[in-house]
Amino acid sequence: MPAKKPHKKAPATSNPVFSLIEALFIANPFKAFNYRQVSKMLGINDKISKALVNNALESMTRSGTIVELNRGKYKYNPDLLADKILQTTVIGIVDMKQTGKAYIAVQDLDEDIFIAANNTGHALNGDKVKVHLFPMRKGRKTEGQIVEVLERARTSFVGTVQISGKFAFLAPDDVSIPVDIFIPKEALNNAKNGQKAIARLTDWPEQSKNPFGEISQVLGEPGNNDVEMNSILASFDFPLQFNPQTMKEAENIPVVISHEEIEKRRDFRPVWTCTIDPPDAKDFDDALSLKKLESGKWEVGVHIADVSHYVKPGTAIDSEAYDRGTSIYLVDRTIPMLPEKLSNMVCSLRPDEDKLCFSAVFIMDDKADISDEWYGKTIIRSNRRYNYEEVQTMIEGGDGDFKAELMILNDLAFKLRDERFKKGSIAFHSQEVKFVLDEKGKPIDTYIKEQKEANMLIEDFMLLANRRVAEKIGRKTGEKKPKTFVYRIHDEPNQEKLQKFSEFVSKLGYKMNTGSRKGLAKSFNSLFEQIAGKGEETMIESIAIRTMAKAVYSTVNIGHYGLAFQHYTHFTSPIRRYPDLMVHRLLEWYLQGRPSVNSAEYEEYCTHSSEMERKAVEAERASVKYKQAEFLQDKIGQSFSGLISGISKWGIFVELDGSKCEGMISLKYLDDDFYYLDDDNYRVIGQHHGREFKLGAPLKIRVKRVDLQRKQMDFVLDEEPAVKGFRKY
Repeated sequence: MPAKKPHKKAPATSNPVFSLIEALFIANPFKAFNYRQVSKMLGINDKISKALVNNALESMTRSGTIVELNRGKYKYNPDLLADKILQTTVIGIVDMKQTGKAYIAVQDLDEDIFIAANNTGHALNGDKVKVHLFPMRKGRKTEGQIVEVLERARTSFVGTVQISGKFAFLAPDDVSIPVDIFIPKEALNNAKNGQKAIARLTDWPEQSKNPFGEISQVLGEPGNNDVEMNSILASFDFPLQFNPQTMKEAENIPVVISHEEIEKRRDFRPVWTCTIDPPDAKDFDDALSLKKLESGKWEVGVHIADVSHYVKPGTAIDSEAYDRGTSIYLVDRTIPMLPEKLSNMVCSLRPDEDKLCFSAVFIMDDKADISDEWYGKTIIRSNRRYNYEEVQTMIEGGDGDFKAELMILNDLAFKLRDERFKKGSIAFHSQEVKFVLDEKGKPIDTYIKEQKEANMLIEDFMLLANRRVAEKIGRKTGEKKPKTFVYRIHDEPNQEKLQKFSEFVSKLGYKMNTGSRKGLAKSFNSLFEQIAGKGEETMIESIAIRTMAKAVYSTVNIGHYGLAFQHYTHFTSPIRRYPDLMVHRLLEWYLQGRPSVNSAEYEEYCTHSSEMERKAVEAERASVKYKQAEFLQDKIGQSFSGLISGISKWGIFVELDGSKCEGMISLKYLDDDFYYLDDDNYRVIGQHHGREFKLGAPLKIRVKRVDLQRKQMDFVLDEEPAVKGFRKY
């Protein structure tokens, strides 16, 4: 919703409340506040004074001092800023576009600052920079010029070496890096023309258009599967191998568990125990045990690999695990956080082997109501390793080993799940594309991985353990402040994004109740049920996920909005996530009655872990995108069915059925009419003949071009079948 235009220029006022509020807005000229925030910042608590503030805001809006944005938020009138602000600088992070222009994300500002391509200086994508703001111009976005690079996001870049005569350049793979890196001939380090390599930035002279660099590592020939996967890892600054000291320490870790260590632990080896994982998994970091008690209740053990027993603070293994932050799951390989001796052997809960665990044990009745719980170090021996398909077959009626035990666990998991949804948990869905690869890593087929009841069986017990561990440490008792802990938090959604999503789905025929937390959760779950199996299912689910805040790690517990948990952590995957290892160490420390740790130090660890998780997700997506482009590379001219997944002024984005490959039909290829973007209704319309391309509509396309290095796919209409998708406007 656009800002309401002021009726006239603000007159001078002597009202002290007006003056205080105006001073507040001038001090924060690009930020929007509602009346509660203004009251709080002015130190006003009573209802009468708050009402005066609200009235003042309405009056200042009428006079034009401030403008009202959507949903009761106010901002200083940008037309008046030039008179109030002579020169302003801010610090933010660069979001560089392919064209060379950039947007600067500044903490606490509601909108990004636009930087024209000729004003970006020597900044690159992700850099922390100082920006000089230009005087506000009526009807224009906030603009500025980058005047200083304070901190480089990265100094190494992956790309293709281009040698011409006495000059050489590295053309970065990353489209958000709009300049090539100049490489002096003596800095090529045996790299050959056309090879993939990593260049390290060495200098960027003041008057030079291009930064200078040197080749630090040659990766190999483009198109080779290992080269391309390593290129993706290197582009996100993930190491391609473990440090020698880390590997040396891993080699010296004993495989045999000592008798002394077993004596210290609760022994679960006589209790029936199993693991359930994907068929190709090698790191089994969680197991479930089940035992019927004399009382008739069930003892359910959630057993997690005791990585903290083997990985100690101050070691090279621990230092590198922290730096990596997480394991990375590319299309064809796993890049583990820990050396394979730990991740696949010593710590992995393999069947018929004694393994050390940190366990959460729950006593529950047939309704999954918990009457007691215990946390501590254990030793287990898994009776059976299942994959999800085996368990799903039994759930659907088939036979199998220990079926009775698995069906009891599944029944208890269902009741835990049902209770969670009653309390407002949102059942977000996402479809994961998988590839069938040949011996050279080339994709020859694709399929969609479905989340079925067997997956949810494991998920619900992991959610239970994560929640109860977080509650044990984080729940406040009396006046005692909870001890510092690592939480997995998920903030409430941005109201503006939520409103836009609600308006979007309403135009597709679906209703959302955004009035309350429970009403919203019920609306989301109902929406996901209604769209199941429909053409717009994937599109709506992906937009719904983008509407929500991102889950992160923090010592400041604000709860998990999506799960509707007041306390939540990650306890269940220390083989592949460093925050889980921190949680194990903290839980053991506090179970021993020790004092709270330094919160500032652990918040720094949490920030780093969240950042590494974000990078890992981006690397995983990049590997999928590359394989999708590779899958279509030899299919130029072939026709496919898909759905319109996005609309822009440049073209129509189409996601293909099955493979989920997304490409764009450029509007310049639609030469039968002049097409324009109808942003409000998510469609492109032909001006003369009224042909309409609407978000979610089915479409037939032909593959026109594939740029493997940029992971971009260009489509054109498969004209005759596509006409069926048109209608007159």
